[in-house]
Amino acid sequence: MKECTAFIRITRYRKSVYTLFMTDYSDQTDESLALLSATDHDAFGALVGRYEQKLYRYVRRITDVNHEECEDILQETFLKSYRYLHNFDPSLSFSSWMYRIAHNETISHFRKRSVRPKIIREEDGNTYLQNVAADLDITADIDRETLQRQIQDVLDSLGPKYKDVLILRYLEEKSYQEISDILKIPVKTVGTRINRAKKQLRHIIAGHDMNIRS
Repeated sequence: MKECTAFIRITRYRKSVYTLFMTDYSDQTDESLALLSATDHDAFGALVGRYEQKLYRYVRRITDVNHEECEDILQETFLKSYRYLHNFDPSLSFSSWMYRIAHNETISHFRKRSVRPKIIREEDGNTYLQNVAADLDITADIDRETLQRQIQDVLDSLGPKYKDVLILRYLEEKSYQEISDILKIPVKTVGTRINRAKKQLRHIIAGHDMNIRS
């Protein structure tokens, strides 16, 4: 266990050294690298390089933890993924598998702290609103500050299970199937939760005299 933990730390925090001597895996899929990682540590190092920033961003979006806590969550995420690589089904998406581990580690972390974050972090606000607007097919000038605040209020009232699917859909830009795999819920449930949230958002936007094409 100690050796495994040390390996993950070296892989993450000494990527510049790793990169100098690592085999070029750019032509390998994530799924192929996952299989290679059983006997090739550098292959797992390549996976860490591909996912570290993505998962860091995702963890920060679904919890209010600070940088140090986020790093701890990522450490556990990569440790668990490495430890359980033998359980990975190559017929599935490796990305969804990694996101699911990160999601579970994050949920476990903030359950201990009894904290639930807001859905829209300041740095994500514009991206989020743009994606929502595109999905709802909105054509109008938006008072973004007011709209974002009202959207925040609605999403807070929807509860964690709706926030999770909305973050994955509008900020991580995952498909319904990917969200289903990450959260381990049926695709139909993903659609139901997103549609319920969108219905509330449409109601808000209608109050701003915007055009929404059904």
